[in-house]
Amino acid sequence: MSLTTVAQAAYLVAAVLFILSLAGLSKQETARRGNVLGMVGMGVALVATIVLSLKDSVRSPWVTALLIALVLVVGAVIGTWRARTVEMTQMPELIAMLHSFVGAAAVIIGYNSYLTEKAGGAHLVEVFLGVLIGAVTFTGSIIAFLKLSARIKSNPLTLPGRNLLNLGALVVSFALMGWFVAAPSIWPLAIMTVVALALGLHLVAAIGGGDMPVVVSMLNSYSGWAAAAAGFMLGNDLLIVTGSLVGSSGAILSYLMCKAMNRSFISVILGGFGAEGGKVSAAAVGGEHREVSAAEAAELLSSARSVIVTPGYGMAVAKAQYPVAELVTRLREKGVTVRFGVHPVAGRLPGHMNVLLAEAKVPYDIVLEMDEINDDFKDTDVVLVIGANDTVNPAALEDPGSPIAGMPVLHVWEAHQVIVFKRSMATGYAGVPNPLFYRENTAMLFGDAKTQVEAILAAL
Repeated sequence: MSLTTVAQAAYLVAAVLFILSLAGLSKQETARRGNVLGMVGMGVALVATIVLSLKDSVRSPWVTALLIALVLVVGAVIGTWRARTVEMTQMPELIAMLHSFVGAAAVIIGYNSYLTEKAGGAHLVEVFLGVLIGAVTFTGSIIAFLKLSARIKSNPLTLPGRNLLNLGALVVSFALMGWFVAAPSIWPLAIMTVVALALGLHLVAAIGGGDMPVVVSMLNSYSGWAAAAAGFMLGNDLLIVTGSLVGSSGAILSYLMCKAMNRSFISVILGGFGAEGGKVSAAAVGGEHREVSAAEAAELLSSARSVIVTPGYGMAVAKAQYPVAELVTRLREKGVTVRFGVHPVAGRLPGHMNVLLAEAKVPYDIVLEMDEINDDFKDTDVVLVIGANDTVNPAALEDPGSPIAGMPVLHVWEAHQVIVFKRSMATGYAGVPNPLFYRENTAMLFGDAKTQVEAILAAL
């Protein structure tokens, strides 16, 4: 049996492992197994690729092996360092940055494939589309990283005629593709690359902070299609399969995120909403807010029979998941029924809250999705809203003129008592005022969420 046959068989095994990995990641209980299967599949794929590279190398196999080893060592060292040092609050921007690497790789592979191979029209189209998708993914991911890490404002960039600009960029790109295929030259490819880089930048810059969870999943899809395009250019079947899996799953996730926010994918692309940190006046929503102390919150929890915790990105920023998990354990020991209600777009990354809670050893069976728990709020004594804002905003259902009108939210206001952990009365990431804060059954607990939860624990 030839080495090529063995490598192709290994690719098939890796592809199956990747599919099983995605299946495992669909549930919290099997997510760890899914990650392990994905890592094993990638290991198999790397070994098979290295074997093929050594076999087909035009230079000395030892030189090729040394170059591959050098790249693997550098990548492994940087990857291990980042994985060990990254905070959970930094995970969204890290993922955005990783997506940019995939886009850059697709662009580099496209140019290398064009400059080193003599190919016909079909391959030229593959090269052109690979570079186009890669360039859009690269700059789009960079802008997403800058927004998620607060290096630039989350407000959407609203240039005059921005939709026509995007459409014009696509029309120009496809016209350049016709030139590139009819008369192959580096010039149409280079011009298109500049246009695509600008398109990716503008597409994501026009999306506001309120839509960032969709942006992350959208860029995940783009990076998958960029990888698939690179697979076509390299003639690598596994890269095509893997890229298609990532691209299609990212597209499905984007659809689910849009559905959870009651927004169409097209409306997100055409420009989202979001201006973090805006101030809200009581007059704007009617009423005055009421404050509560940690000791008073502890007293309410002690007398409660049922409690629901609804976490948001603020919990991640405060690193409050560990004292929250301890609070839940303490309350359950007292016979209180405690559950978590997690909105699909809580945080700035799909599944962000679930990972945080799993990291703090919160039992999977008490972490429920919005659809599973929304009907139970009316029978709940106390709801703790920890760092959440837009996902618990009743304006989504009550104010047709609100930017988040129609967005499914957690019905926390139906509970007997709501305690909102917040640093201030500022708006959330979508920049929308929240009338929940002024309801009669709502009390605000200001300050750092971790500090306040620890104070409640001490009072208990």
